[in-house]
Amino acid sequence: MIKGSLLRDAIISASNNLQNQKLSVDELNVFPVPDGDTGTNMGMTIAAASRELEKLPDDCTVSAAAQTAASAMLRGARGNSGVITSLLFRGFAKALKEKTEADCADITAAFQGGVAAAYKAVMKPTEGTILTVARVASEKAAEYTGDDMLALWDIILAAAKDALAHTPDQLPVLKKAGVVDAGGQGFCVILDGMYSVIAGNGIIPCEDAPAPKKKSTANVGKGVYAAELNPDITNGYCTEFIVNKEKNCPSAEKLRAFLESVGDSVVVVDDDEIIKAHVHTEDPGKVLSHALGYGYLTNMKIENMHEQYAARQAEAKGLEKQAEAEAAPASEFPYAAVDENRAYGFVSVAAGEGLRSLFMDLGVDAVVSGGQTMNPSTDSIVTAAQSVPAKTVFVLPNNKNIIMAAEQAAKIADRKIVVLPTRTVPQGITAMLNFDPDAGIEDNQMAMMDAAGAVSTGQITFAARNSDYDGHKIKKGELLALENGKLSFTDKDLTHAVIKLTRNMVNKNSGFVTVISGEEVSTEDAEAVCEALRAKLGSSIEVTHVEGGQPVYYYMISVE
Repeated sequence: MIKGSLLRDAIISASNNLQNQKLSVDELNVFPVPDGDTGTNMGMTIAAASRELEKLPDDCTVSAAAQTAASAMLRGARGNSGVITSLLFRGFAKALKEKTEADCADITAAFQGGVAAAYKAVMKPTEGTILTVARVASEKAAEYTGDDMLALWDIILAAAKDALAHTPDQLPVLKKAGVVDAGGQGFCVILDGMYSVIAGNGIIPCEDAPAPKKKSTANVGKGVYAAELNPDITNGYCTEFIVNKEKNCPSAEKLRAFLESVGDSVVVVDDDEIIKAHVHTEDPGKVLSHALGYGYLTNMKIENMHEQYAARQAEAKGLEKQAEAEAAPASEFPYAAVDENRAYGFVSVAAGEGLRSLFMDLGVDAVVSGGQTMNPSTDSIVTAAQSVPAKTVFVLPNNKNIIMAAEQAAKIADRKIVVLPTRTVPQGITAMLNFDPDAGIEDNQMAMMDAAGAVSTGQITFAARNSDYDGHKIKKGELLALENGKLSFTDKDLTHAVIKLTRNMVNKNSGFVTVISGEEVSTEDAEAVCEALRAKLGSSIEVTHVEGGQPVYYYMISVE
């Protein structure tokens, strides 16, 4: 049998193991462009779970450990590999719901549930990836009928590694590069980390873990006011929020006094800018309404105490430590209640101050910093969307590796999110230009994506690693010219690469070319490139320059 504390420690061990090996997993990425990298994204995703699991007590249930991990991973998921990892654990948790301990049959059902959840979420599952590795492991587990947990885990791990070894046979690009699938490798690393605990070898330590910090007592008696905790659930909703103080707002002591009058387990953390509050109450709406008298609210969280009692007990035991740690600045995207009079709002993902300003000028309400190499988490997208006071928020990911995270955000936000699956920044810009405030949701979806689909996107970046890819022998540091996400050619001269790529992209119907320069390109150099383009393309095509300031890409080129 697996107890909750054992599952908790196993997932923490898995996280540490992946942190230790994430760079070697990153190096398996075949496509040589700088990207979010599979190991890094999966590592950040499961690390979000590890942080929450460390708060759980030793008497936690298997259900509590699994649910805590799944919830944290869902919000912390980054990149497609991270989202798929979170979905595997989400299905795993659903199969273990309400279970105190888990036997072999439960673990087998949990693996099957995780695989089913992941496959269901991927529109066109590709075999030879993390999905295949997880599926084969679950199928082999289902063949076992014994009750020896370690024997079951031996089967799961062996099957996963065998499936990983065969991924090059399923994806020719892997075979040509002489590597296995990066996501599948990351999943095996996770299983190895869990195995260490199940086999009795303990939690694998994180090699780059920071030294433990000495507990600070600086805030004792200074802005932290805690009522005595009640071990019984007399108020059913755990309510937490941050107040971003208005000028001359009432004192934190007054808020504490009110919270004590409507609930228990009160904690109030006060500094110069915010008030962090925690209360168990039967009327969270009344609490939030009263708190609005102190300033605007953000980071609101309401949980049913009867559903998550074990997790909340753990949190309650650490409230003093939590109060010290959570007295943090307000979110970049403060929470905003839905304005019933506002139909639409927009969130875009982009990196670079120039692109941020451009999207804001086009009507975007919140721009999440991210893109290639910087895949934002699901929670970052949720937070941004919930800062937009509209009934429907359109989200433009502008990167194929962010679309899945945006789709998961749509499932957990407190308002309607519509994901427009833009794969590049130029597609996102064109989509915004084709928004019609008088049209309905579905009409806008169709019109905006039709327009985005008609845009050809060129990108000039550099090779992050040596590679033999798609007929190209690529050396690290060479310029890579990408046309609609596919490698077109390599080059050594930046101006020549921009002109060649743009000429490849234009056709007789092209009328507009927009050149978006990155952070490493000077204004003078970008203008010179644009002048050279105008000379090559002729007067029938309008060439416009935008200083995007984006990292990674020297230039992004939009052709319409």
